[in-house]
Amino acid sequence: MANLQQGLTLTGSFDLSATTENTSSAGYLWFDGTNFKYSTLGAGAWSAGGAMINAGYNGSGAGTQNAGLAFSGYNPSVSFREECTEEYDGSSWSTGGDMIDSRTYLGGAGTQDAGLAFGGFTPSFELLSCTEEYNGSSWSVGGALITGRAVTRGAGTQNAGLAIGGYSSGTAQSCTEEYDGSSWSTGGALSTARYAIASAGTQNAGLAAGGTPGYFSCTEEYDGSSWAAGGALITGRRYLTGTGTQNAGLVFGGAPGDVACTEEYDGSSWTAGGALITGRSSLAGAGTQNAGLAFSGYPTTACTEEYNAGITACTL
Repeated sequence: MANLQQGLTLTGSFDLSATTENTSSAGYLWFDGTNFKYSTLGAGAWSAGGAMINAGYNGSGAGTQNAGLAFSGYNPSVSFREECTEEYDGSSWSTGGDMIDSRTYLGGAGTQDAGLAFGGFTPSFELLSCTEEYNGSSWSVGGALITGRAVTRGAGTQNAGLAIGGYSSGTAQSCTEEYDGSSWSTGGALSTARYAIASAGTQNAGLAAGGTPGYFSCTEEYDGSSWAAGGALITGRRYLTGTGTQNAGLVFGGAPGDVACTEEYDGSSWTAGGALITGRSSLAGAGTQNAGLAFSGYPTTACTEEYNAGITACTL
């Protein structure tokens, strides 16, 4: 039930269901010298982080709130370089190594020191199948996707990645591919073909939500071989982004209307979280449900926001 202070002995019983509105969240019980107190994690809120060096949208991201990775992006007003990389330290962005291939609408996964980038469009809107791996300072060539595509999304790590859905040959794709650190293999197909989704999780426990054509609200969960239906988003949308895990997912932003809404997933259903300060679509993200990171986006922006879980405390 709780993480008790060492040496503390409780007698009697306590009805915690009467003390908090969110008894399903992880809780902590302690004694402050006078009263027993109990706290739970609740809906989080966004706060401003350090602005990116380059404003843009339709790039990708990876890592954590204190060690984020942003790569690629597009800014038509200033010819933003579509191969640039930036690294976040929890307060500010710095320049990383350029990607080998300029691209936008790509997929990404991994960490700041072990990033993975795949697919996308060239500046002339040719589809790409190439993969690149980041080591914390430079990119190198990885194994090519089986199906070249853009507006795909990723999950997992550099050595156990997942490429989900996308756009190719004039239509939405349902294909999933799994990366082992050197090559891609075919995974189970999405039940609903789509692109511009939000994704999260790992290669064996992936999450896909929202997307287009249209404004999907459907969610699917991956078990390493096949996709199954999960709980529907509260707000159906496309060009949103996601982070976290299959049982603790976070999605935010999207279109139509460059929405600000955030939703949290518990493995079966979505609940409303705190709204973004700046509503936007085609943004990138990283981190966890309780410590998320949102950056870039359309309308073209360099703003960064950090999501932190709320805490509800009460006295028993």
